This record gives sequence, C-alpha cells and structure tokens, in this order.
Amino acid sequence: MKLRPFGNTGMHVSEIGLGAWQLANPDWKLDDRNEALQIVRKSLEAGCNFFDTAPGYGYGRSEEILGEALKGVRKDIIICSKFSHHSADGVRDFKAENVRPVLEGSLHRLQTDYIDMLLLHNPERELMNGNNAPELYAELEKLKTEGKIREYGVSLDWREELETVVNTTGSKAIEVFFNAFYQEPLPAFKLAQEKGVGLIVKVPLDSGWLSGRYRGNSRFDDVRKRWSPEVIARRGALVEKFAELVPPGMSMAHAALQYCLAQPEVSTVIPGPKTVDQALDNFAAAETPLSPETVHAMYTLWESDIASDPLPW
Repeated sequence: MKLRPFGNTGMHVSEIGLGAWQLANPDWKLDDRNEALQIVRKSLEAGCNFFDTAPGYGYGRSEEILGEALKGVRKDIIICSKFSHHSADGVRDFKAENVRPVLEGSLHRLQTDYIDMLLLHNPERELMNGNNAPELYAELEKLKTEGKIREYGVSLDWREELETVVNTTGSKAIEVFFNAFYQEPLPAFKLAQEKGVGLIVKVPLDSGWLSGRYRGNSRFDDVRKRWSPEVIARRGALVEKFAELVPPGMSMAHAALQYCLAQPEVSTVIPGPKTVDQALDNFAAAETPLSPETVHAMYTLWESDIASDPLPW
C-alpha cells in the first residue's frame, strides 16, 4: 500500500484507510465481533495503517474492537478518533471541560496512551471558528503538548467550514465529506494543503451508491432508510451515468475511490466495509489510478448534474 504524507505533520498514512463506523455496529444491522476483528486484521495485512473511529460508533464498540486488534502493532499505525459529548439528557455539546474525560474513555477502549489525531465530530459551524471557542482549541493544544494527542482538527462537510477551520485554528487534520457525487468542498482543498493540513476523505463511496451495489429500486432498513423513494430514484439515475465513465475492467468502487485519490491534496480515504471481502476489495483499489480524462469527466458529472441541486445526505 502506498503511503502519502499527512500534511506537514511528519506522519505518513496509507492511501486507503479503514473507516470503522460499521464494525459490529447495530445501527448498520451488524453484530459479528469476530468478523469485525477479522476486518481489522486483514486490513493490516493489506498494508493499511490508518484507522478512523469515534466513541459513538457502535456505542464504543468500534474503539474496543480496534483496541483489541491493534494493540500489538500500535507504534506502526495511525489512529484517528473524535470528540463530542452527550449530557445526561442527551444534548450534544463541545465544552472544553469535557474533552479530556471523553478522550480518556477512548484511550481506555483503544488500549493506548495516545491518539494520533483527535477531531471535533461535526460541531456547530460557529465552533469551527477558533475565535469563537478559544478555550476549546486551547484544551486541544494542551493535550497535544502533553502527548495525549499528536494532532487535532475537525470532521466537517462544507467548503466554508474547511476554510474557516484552517484559517482560524491550529488544526492539522481535517476529515471532509467528499466523493464523486459530493464535491462542494473541493475548491478549499488547495488552501488546506498550503496550510500543511492533512485531508481525510469520509464517505468516499457515498454510503455504498458508488460501489455499484444499489440502483433506483433499492430500499434500506439501516441508517440509510432516511432517503425518500424520490431521492433513491435520483441517486439510481446518477449511478448509471457514473458507471458509463468507469474504465473497462475497473469496478465502480475502485473508480470512486481513485477519484478521491486523484485529488493531490488528499492524504487518505476511509471507506467503511461491512465484511472482510469488502475491505480487501477496497484496498485493491489502490493499484490502478484513473486517467486525467476520466477524472475530468467525473468532475463534469458533478458540475452539470448535481452541483446546483446537491443530493441530500
């Protein structure tokens, strides 16, 4: 697996990482811990060194599984986790005083004494401006000085958010929603690169649509059941158009992952496999880059058919 520099942090990450949201997660209709452990172990064998998780994934189960599977190779891998806090009444907040206890919980589950990257987990946009939350970013800097975390940043979705974070905070790690069907943040990638920020692409397969597994008549009973039949039909039509752009002999999933990797500012992409076979297929995507002509055609599909009327998440 080829490694890419992660901004100017000195870390190097595998082009394709492991998104660990789905690991034995009941929200995805999954509950097989052994399969999840095998996904992580086979990922290591494939050369993956980047693992993305969060305390809320599977109510802590994702971090626990990673902790068990990675404890023997901790010094050789990069772990990214996240911070948000839910009060007793279920309200989510990002108070500085809660960062340390939430982090300590993650460290315990991950069986480690440091996390390479800690991200604010899609906070309100005003908190992405460091001038609005100086105490929050000061706490992250303190944890970095103590060696509890190596870098910090934000998981976000929009160009404006990316620009705000890199311009007003010391963040060096940004996880950004981006794929062939959602390219709104792309114009800000260059700014992130200039600031020495590493970019992690989340949802690179558009929750499975860009893998080619679903069409306009598909229906879902997991977290994706939020889509209306009309949205599903539109996605299905776009899948057909995307499929026409995929080079002969290449799968849609590989083309979708390579489209993300064709952006030179991107350090890693983190598809979230449900099975070992899916994980291994994702890693195989690293072998064959797209031509510049195909990359341009995929951008044009976004620009002409989606940009003015984005698909609802």
